[in-house]
Amino acid sequence: MEALIRLSAALGIFLLMVVWEQLRPRRVQQVSRLQRWRVNLGLALFNQLLMRASVGGLAYAAAASAQVAGLGLLNGWPCPSWLSMAATLLVLDFAIYGQHIAMHKLPWLWRLHQVHHSDLEFDATTALRFHPLEIILSMAYKVLCIVLLGANPLAVIAFEIILNGAATFNHSNIAIPEAWDAKLRWLLVTPDMHRIHHTPVRRQMDSNYGFSVSCWDRLCGTYTGKPEQAQTTMAIGLAAFRNAEGLGFWQLLMLPFKKA
Repeated sequence: MEALIRLSAALGIFLLMVVWEQLRPRRVQQVSRLQRWRVNLGLALFNQLLMRASVGGLAYAAAASAQVAGLGLLNGWPCPSWLSMAATLLVLDFAIYGQHIAMHKLPWLWRLHQVHHSDLEFDATTALRFHPLEIILSMAYKVLCIVLLGANPLAVIAFEIILNGAATFNHSNIAIPEAWDAKLRWLLVTPDMHRIHHTPVRRQMDSNYGFSVSCWDRLCGTYTGKPEQAQTTMAIGLAAFRNAEGLGFWQLLMLPFKKA
């Protein structure tokens, strides 16, 4: 049931963003959508099947098991359920923010994460473009955080839904009026904010790491408000792949193992 709830929410948000992109796109895309979507959706399906066959649902199972065993900070410290849920959502979100920074700063992790940044356009399918080894490592890291925290099991389900939905939203090629975007950014990571992170300019790529709430970038000094070039014309994706037509499915799987 937990997996069905997460999958239904993910598909619903994805379809909503795709329709929004079609009706009100932020940028005119230069790379064929058919070409990119075939790769991005293929990678997403592969990752989904792999997770179902291996560590799918492990985050919730870890939280439930830790609760029964009394493991973790929140399980050893009596507190109301609303507080444990709020603490779980905030701590896990900050943990993913820290993980994202590590993916950029540690060379062996960047080899995996570059698959995400190799996309030469930026839309809802970009949120699905991750190497399977990064997905598995991320799950292992989340499980460790969940057990150490003693995370609330229901909050873990909510967090997974929020994380997936927020990533789909802030990777979307949707037009939001700039005045609205400026207000939304005080709470949420918007597409215009996160798109800056996907430029090939290193100092911009090393900013705006948040996936859902924007406060971590502001508090930790990694926030960039405006790109050096206009949102509608700035380059997207890694410069190393700028002259390529785009990497195929198997090329993306092998990319981390190629010589830098």
